[in-house]
Amino acid sequence: MIPRAIKRLFHQFSISDQSYRFMFKPGPADEVVAVDCETTGLNVRTDDIISIAAIKIRGNQILTSERFEVIVRPDASMQAEEIKLHRLLQADVVQSPPIRKVLSSFLHFVGGRPLVGYYIDFDVAMLDKYILHHIGIELPNRRIEVSKLYYERKYGDAPTNTTIDLSFAAILKDLGIPPLAQHDAFNDALMSAMMYLALRDLKQRGVRIARPRTCAAIFNPTG
Repeated sequence: MIPRAIKRLFHQFSISDQSYRFMFKPGPADEVVAVDCETTGLNVRTDDIISIAAIKIRGNQILTSERFEVIVRPDASMQAEEIKLHRLLQADVVQSPPIRKVLSSFLHFVGGRPLVGYYIDFDVAMLDKYILHHIGIELPNRRIEVSKLYYERKYGDAPTNTTIDLSFAAILKDLGIPPLAQHDAFNDALMSAMMYLALRDLKQRGVRIARPRTCAAIFNPTG
């Protein structure tokens, strides 16, 4: 696997649309963007994005008034299980634009800011599938995985035989963040933003999250 730093350098010289070189310029020092994509499934190669949300975080503020939120029309028809999960009907997406029509707005919104998310590598991989075709590069932005920050605060000093729970629900519970309806891109991006700020604050204050003697291993998106 090519290291991300080398890939980023390669993309700086291989970008096909020079008007997007701003993606390689650092954003404001105190800003990141929480990102979430809802998709028709978990296979990057065969599934499609159906909604994207991005929310700017400036300092300690989540700027819900400065957000990018869009529903897009997937290439494939929506299946029954997808409709149940995302609560979006075929009629809700059929009039929406295809993703290629909204990529430019999304890229200008995030700029060169770091991207924050839960299982952020999956969201970026889904976006890259379209962005690579659109401008000839993958997203060069630094990624901040909230489950990794959570792991450091709760399990960083744990014995080697400790089982680990990095599930979304576990992080919300430990941080005292009220759960919003999931499988909604904006809600998931907002909760990820709240997680990020809470975990960053704990790290800055040198505070660890209390850990019970045993816990169930449920999900580890960082591998």
